[in-house]
Amino acid sequence: MTEDEALFLYEQAPVNELMALADKSRQQHVPGNGVSWQIDRNVNITNVCISGCLFCNFHCKIHETGKAFTTSIDDYCRKIDELFALGGDQLLLQGGLHPHYGLDFYTVLFRELKQRYPELKLHALGPPEVAHIARLEKMSYKEVLLTLREAGLDSLPGAGAEILIDRVRKQLSPGKPDSQAWLDVMREAHQLGFTTSATMVFGHIETKRERIQHLIKLRDLQREKPAGTTGFLSFICWPMQTKDTQLPPVPSVSPVEYVKTIAISRLVLDNIPNIQASWLTVGRETAQVCLHAGANDLGSIMIEEHVVSSAGAHHRMGAEEMQQTIREAGFEPWLRDQQYNSRQYAVNHN
Repeated sequence: MTEDEALFLYEQAPVNELMALADKSRQQHVPGNGVSWQIDRNVNITNVCISGCLFCNFHCKIHETGKAFTTSIDDYCRKIDELFALGGDQLLLQGGLHPHYGLDFYTVLFRELKQRYPELKLHALGPPEVAHIARLEKMSYKEVLLTLREAGLDSLPGAGAEILIDRVRKQLSPGKPDSQAWLDVMREAHQLGFTTSATMVFGHIETKRERIQHLIKLRDLQREKPAGTTGFLSFICWPMQTKDTQLPPVPSVSPVEYVKTIAISRLVLDNIPNIQASWLTVGRETAQVCLHAGANDLGSIMIEEHVVSSAGAHHRMGAEEMQQTIREAGFEPWLRDQQYNSRQYAVNHN
């Protein structure tokens, strides 16, 4: 599908027809009636960040005494114990661009966590963080990724993509690595065999054509992955949350617009198998509709999340409600890990 074709469908196709096309494509990629979900925990390594993203209420500068923090090992252990008790197995670790935290900081942290919890999966550090570490250390992306993998990194989230158009990025995130750096880190990760995810945050200062261009950049990069590797195993998009941020007021993304974006993502991203709907930002009802518009995954119950929530996302869902949400939409829930392998749902009530 070309850029112009995708934009035409996005803007002109009746929503029910677009949903039907995307649902047909979903059945070709992920046949059947199953919808996957996950139990993980999103822990912020630190809130110190020099990126200066206008949409982030969570970050602070290093000198902000009383506000800046770095998560301690004791806190990690408490959070991981709670995660395991709820049946989860993965920690999503994100931290932003700390001016003083180089490769040693992260390798020491990853080794400590893996030594204490060998079964824990670390889905950690988006491309901007990897690029930032590489700049601090004067190392290549490959060298950084290999060192992180040796220390315990299992997979790489698609954090920090927003819109992969530098016109947009320069306004939204003046201190964040550019779109080419994001793509180059992911390209190197794929060459090394990492499983990754891809993201898009929309509904701010970008155009609809730029949304399509973002999707095509992801699709083109996925074509470069080595045979036998997964590359981008999933894609998730969500509307920008702008409450109390530095962004100027923008019209909120309507449920119909979100459903259409999920559908066009399924149609454009013909080589990324799993499309996730962001119930956290759009709510369970809209997410249920997305399951009929190309999405086959509802992501995590999000035991903990601070960045998006601090900008206005307020939806919450536990494991039982997640499964009920999927069943009410007419599908059968199944619990997955980051590699989309099936897991048994078991809760430790002790």
